Amino acid sequence: MTQKVQVAVIGGGIVGCSVLYGLAKRGWTDAVLLERRQLTSGSTWHAAGNTTYFGPYAAMTRLFTSSIETYLEAEAATGQSVGFHETGSLRLATSEAELNAYSALKPLYQDLGIPYHVIDPDAVKSIYPLLSTNGIFGAAHTPTDGHVDASGATHALAKAARQLGAQIQTNTPVTAIEKAPTGWRVSLGSETLVAEHVVLAASFWTRELVAQIGLNLPLYALQHHEVITGPVSELANLDTELPTLRDPSAPANIRQERDGFLCGVYEQRPKFWATDGIPKDFKEELLPPELDRLMPELSRVIERIPAFGEAGIKTVNNGPICYTPDGLPLLGPVEGHDGLWLASGFTVGIGTGGGAGQFLAHWMTEGAPSYDLPAVHPSRFSNNLGKEDVLASIKATYERGYKLG
Repeated sequence: MTQKVQVAVIGGGIVGCSVLYGLAKRGWTDAVLLERRQLTSGSTWHAAGNTTYFGPYAAMTRLFTSSIETYLEAEAATGQSVGFHETGSLRLATSEAELNAYSALKPLYQDLGIPYHVIDPDAVKSIYPLLSTNGIFGAAHTPTDGHVDASGATHALAKAARQLGAQIQTNTPVTAIEKAPTGWRVSLGSETLVAEHVVLAASFWTRELVAQIGLNLPLYALQHHEVITGPVSELANLDTELPTLRDPSAPANIRQERDGFLCGVYEQRPKFWATDGIPKDFKEELLPPELDRLMPELSRVIERIPAFGEAGIKTVNNGPICYTPDGLPLLGPVEGHDGLWLASGFTVGIGTGGGAGQFLAHWMTEGAPSYDLPAVHPSRFSNNLGKEDVLASIKATYERGYKLG
């Protein structure tokens, strides 16, 4: 039996669910999301959930801002909590050049109506009393962002899409896609689905799906560690939750996780994962942690937050995340393949996934994006990129951490 739909979204993480919700909001309710296992089974389930307004690329700011808006909108529509903590964020300036770059962004945030302040070290210390301000020149402070529960946000988007009439099929692996006379044929094992449009939001699995139709997408997985500390007594004495901290000199992001810290590390010796193909039996798994590899970066985190080092490490998570050569997602139509759309390669999937889904849904339903964002267009990469060159670029991008692009 062949089912026909207007849109098939492949991938049930934060991005795919946001695309489905965005399409349904705009009247494209003849849409189905296909997920190989359960919602959030990919990178979403082990994501930290950080939702900053300040990304490393100014061009991406509107995707960051609209992500928080989208999650809260879905929460209001469904009653499903997204677990938003409005803690604010601090991005440290460890040089005069970084501080000047932060100041240059003030007009952008003013135009977007987002509170944004560039503050001196004394103000940083007052906001984050556990921080050593030695060697910093100040920080950018966005007081109204924070973090969400990644699973809760995904399920809120999914519920909102269902309420509007869209469908979600879990435990439905897609084995192949191919061009059909009236759109795209999507193989689901013993069944087939024909869709006018197909959206590939399957993270690092996207590369393997499109390889079957001659596309060579520069999408590979890197191992990324998160460290969770034990209890920190100083946190119990604070009246409010600390803001999320991003330190370009580590480089790392650190936020409060209940009575401890959660730290995402961008180590300078990153390792790839499964560059020759994703294991067929890979499920909701973490990779073996390699704590020794993180010690240079963690040492700098401890210098910045001495209480971090005193707490002791409770948990080390190492999960694969998808990268492109420039660290920006592939978001938009595939040239020469009418009806085929990409929404993959998100290094900060929770931070930009909500907004990216709405951006792509507008593009699909209106025939043009709501604003110009060429930095994410899939056409920026040639189909003939060599694997080793792609991996080298991804490694360099990851190592850059929180330096402004």
